[in-house]
Amino acid sequence: MEKAEAKRVLERAREMWEAEEWLRSAELYEQVLAHYPDEEPSAVWWYDAALAYKFLRDWPKAWALGREAAARSPRGEQDPAFWNLGVAATIQRDWATARDAWEGFGISVPAGEGEINGAFGPACVRLDTGGEREVVWIQRLCPTRGRVMNVPATQGRRFGEIVVHDGEPTGERTYNGQSVPVFDELLIFEASPLPTLRTTVNAADASDVDALVASFFARDFGAEPASSFHMICACCSEGRVDWDESGTPTHGGSQTVWLAAPEAEARQLLDAWAEGGERSWSGLELSA
Repeated sequence: MEKAEAKRVLERAREMWEAEEWLRSAELYEQVLAHYPDEEPSAVWWYDAALAYKFLRDWPKAWALGREAAARSPRGEQDPAFWNLGVAATIQRDWATARDAWEGFGISVPAGEGEINGAFGPACVRLDTGGEREVVWIQRLCPTRGRVMNVPATQGRRFGEIVVHDGEPTGERTYNGQSVPVFDELLIFEASPLPTLRTTVNAADASDVDALVASFFARDFGAEPASSFHMICACCSEGRVDWDESGTPTHGGSQTVWLAAPEAEARQLLDAWAEGGERSWSGLELSA
């Protein structure tokens, strides 16, 4: 490919990029890169092609081209080529490459080999399953993975599943004075074995409901009373939400509680809780 032709192909690749024709754009970049992999601007071409495959959720291609982009990018300067490679390598379970990518970006990860399971603090993830969108809290295990710490109301989703999220925040939540980002989910990395159950509880006051939630979390299970959910519009969800002010407080009375636990253990915990005062429960069933 002559340089004049390469220039025309690059212009077309950028046009396709602006039109969000990701596959065609990436293919055109690859045509040029096959002949000019190490020109001065080639790092940008590798990056754009890898990013296009990321948008397409073609993780093997995002990983392969991302490695080329990162190899031509400065280390330790938070270059996005390393971030995108870290995401793609994580999804491919290429832990050696993922570890090197995070270090290249400028993030320290726990020493060792294999899967990264660190303590990267809390964050929120916006689940997206066929149009249903729900923001849940996670405990981050690495820069791009986190364990879901709520019992989701969205059908088919579970407490304890591990999700991969994108790196650009699309919202903010504050709780007890701490501000955390909201990331968009990319995919479920590891399913949770815990089923989602639903029951109706009657409690004298909020402290009784809090005691029920605490008893489940003490066993590494989950519990989510209906009074802890609140609905907000998409625009507000992508902005800053103060959980202390906007969150609906837990209350007593009768309400639905979603539980994440094996049914037998859930019944035992509910029975033990009901013995603690003016408390009762009924109608335990799998959540649809």
